[in-house]
Amino acid sequence: MRVVIVDAGGANTGSVRYAFERLDIEAPLVTDAASIRAADRVILPGVGTAAQVMARLQQLDLVEVLRTLERPLLGICVGMQLLFESSEEGDVAGLGLLPGRVSRLRGGAGLRVPHMGWSTLRATRPDPLVEGVDGAQAYFVHSFAAPVTGDCVLAGDHGEAFAAAVRRGRIAGTQFHPERSAAVGARVLRNFISPAFEA
Repeated sequence: MRVVIVDAGGANTGSVRYAFERLDIEAPLVTDAASIRAADRVILPGVGTAAQVMARLQQLDLVEVLRTLERPLLGICVGMQLLFESSEEGDVAGLGLLPGRVSRLRGGAGLRVPHMGWSTLRATRPDPLVEGVDGAQAYFVHSFAAPVTGDCVLAGDHGEAFAAAVRRGRIAGTQFHPERSAAVGARVLRNFISPAFEA
């Protein structure tokens, strides 16, 4: 199983690598189209703003590579948000692999934005990506979120429901940080690299 991590400039790339090392998988950071296309699984992490990560992908000439990728792709945090058509954050266009627009969390009484910390995951439909994690808690750090649509497999709540994990065919994403979510995060990463993901 060859897993690669797209070096989109986020500060969490090292943590994502270590998360895979704990699963006995070496996942190198890559910036070239050939390595991405040759992989069995591709990870798109992102920390910062949607505009920063998209600008990095454009600079590396990887936008079309990711849009036309035929291998399973997992976006993490901002990487998941960029799977969608657009983001309210900087009014930036995303990769357009999933329909919908990412919007700013509104928060509410006693709820601060950004949403930071451990929150409960609620399954919205069965999927191999999220098998075994319904009702568990994962670690979030975000101010923007994707809507709960038919592509949502886990929902979270922070004054409103939002997509905590999504899946459409080979395209998947987690708004939470699996690399910082202990056993729950390891389970999701293990599910993603499992043959059952493509079954």
